[in-house]
This record gives sequence, structure tokens and C-alpha cells, in this order.
Amino acid sequence: MVATMRHCFLISYTVSLCAVAIPAWSQQEGGISTAGKPVLRVSKDNATGQYLISDEGRPVLQYNYQSVEPGEILKQVQAGNLKYARPRSDYIHPLYGLDGEVLTKDWSVEHPHHRGIYWAWPEVDNGAERGDLHALQRVFARPAGKCATRDGVDCAQLEAENIWMWEDKEPIVNERAIIRAFRLNEQGRIIDLTFYFTALKDGITIARRGMAHYGGLNIRLAAVKDQQIVFHTDPPEANPRMAWGKLWGLFEGGKAATELTVFQTRANPCYPGEWIQYPNLNWLQPTFPANGTRYPLEKGEPLTLRFRLWIHRSGEATEETYREQWKTFDVLSAAQKPQ
Repeated sequence: MVATMRHCFLISYTVSLCAVAIPAWSQQEGGISTAGKPVLRVSKDNATGQYLISDEGRPVLQYNYQSVEPGEILKQVQAGNLKYARPRSDYIHPLYGLDGEVLTKDWSVEHPHHRGIYWAWPEVDNGAERGDLHALQRVFARPAGKCATRDGVDCAQLEAENIWMWEDKEPIVNERAIIRAFRLNEQGRIIDLTFYFTALKDGITIARRGMAHYGGLNIRLAAVKDQQIVFHTDPPEANPRMAWGKLWGLFEGGKAATELTVFQTRANPCYPGEWIQYPNLNWLQPTFPANGTRYPLEKGEPLTLRFRLWIHRSGEATEETYREQWKTFDVLSAAQKPQ
């Protein structure tokens, strides 16, 4: 893991477009502007080992780096699902909305392995054997003890290293997750996610369930009133070809309907990933890899995946806004080099 976290870019919003403008790369320490008093901070809860990103004291998200135990939820889980109610780490929950409402869901009784926003695959092959990082069977992401943070005026960043452990004994994949949260303004909040996955041995592949269903960046949201889910992917002949998905509605504790938009980028292999939704679970995701394929993870050559989350009021953005948002993220993703 790189000790200093480069390329945490400064961001400004183009009010006329209600979209994020293309930012200049910071040349300052750690890639984050240190001019003025930091507004966004990353703090560690020493009791739990988890990290909280806040914006002027208001919580933005919690990254669970250390294991989270099921606790009392075990009493509510049916016997057949108990094997999925395993201690887990390496995921985002809670993710907070514009009014401080919790947008994500953790420890659902019917799917106890669902855990907010997490990056995992249901088919992880270690040679001839198969594990399930998504449902916590045989392979698990465990903290490597390296988690670096930066506070900033415009952006806060957290970079965590995890190791995928086979049967909790054999290290098979090195994972680095970088989470960048930007300052809230009248257009909402941007959160960028970057992941690097590098095999530590030969014969490691990842795939979606049955090579056709869910897998990749998994987003399990909290119950929402009047929920709507809409996906947009341009036709193959479009240039550039844009892709985003969005879920909106009124979350408990919110003053108005909130939308979570997820952007993909052409920098990702197998772009654009197919969209999957399970409305009864308040679930949406961009899948990876492509339908019908298994993706090999290589030693010394990280697989890099990038996604952008945009939290904003539903109904306020135009079609052009989404396109400008996508263009900005795509340009930035193309400019970033694997670290």
C-alpha cells in the first residue's frame, strides 16, 4: 500500500450545470489541499477500530475496517441462514444522506451477509476450489493493519489494505480500497471509490453468481418509501458511451426524497457493467465481470475498478446534469494511474 495517498483532487461545483466541474490536481502534501482549516476529517474509533468520515462534524460514512460481530441479530436469523451471519469487515455502513438519515442496510435478517456497500464476488476460485466472498463462505477479506487517512478542506481520504484469506489461513489476494468523500454543497455530495485487487498466487479468478447474476460493487440500501430504481446505459454506438444507475425515495429520517446515483467509468475493464436490481431488497449494482465470464486476477498486475456515488435530492437534476457528472468522473478516472 502506498503510504501517501496521491490524487485526492480538489473539487468545485459548476452551479449553472448543477454538476461537478473538472478539478485541478492538487500539488500539495498527500494530494489534498491543506490551505485553511480541514473541513472533512477521518477519525478512528479506537474501541472498535472503525473509521468515520465527517464533514464539519456531521457524519458522512463509516468504513468498517475491523470485524463486525452479528450480536443479537443471531436470535432472529433462521437456522438455514446462520452460516451467512458471520463476522465481516471491509465495507461501508452507515452511509448518511443529506439530512443525516442512514441510507444503507446492515445485518438484514433474511440476508445476514448483506452489508451496506461492499465489493465482493460470489464465485472466487482458488485453483479447483470455489469460495464465496459475497456470502462469507471459505474466503474472507481481513484487515492487513495498514489504513492511512488524510483530512482536507475539500476532500477527506481513507486508504485501507486488506488480504483475502482462504479458509482464514492462506492469503490469496491483496486488496486496496480508497474512499474519497467530498464537501457537501447545494448540489449534494460526491464519494469516489477505487479498488485494486492483486493476486498473491496463480489460479485466482472471480465471477458473478452463475456468471450471470450479482457480483461486484454491491449496494444494499435501507428501506425507502416510494422507491424508484432507474438505469441508464447508452447504446453501443454512442461515443462516449455513458452508464449510471440511480435509486431514490424517502429514507427514514429524511426531510425530502434522496437519490443515490452510481456512475461507472470507461476506465473499468468490461465496461459497461450490466445493472442488477432487487427492488424488494432496496438493492442496485453495476456488475463485474461481463456476463458468462470469469476474470483472472494476476500476480503483480492489479485489477482496478472505480465508481462514483452522488448523493443528492431526487428530481432536481436534468439529463444533461447526469451526462456532465459522468464526463467529469470518466475524465478523472482516465487520468489516474494505478498505484
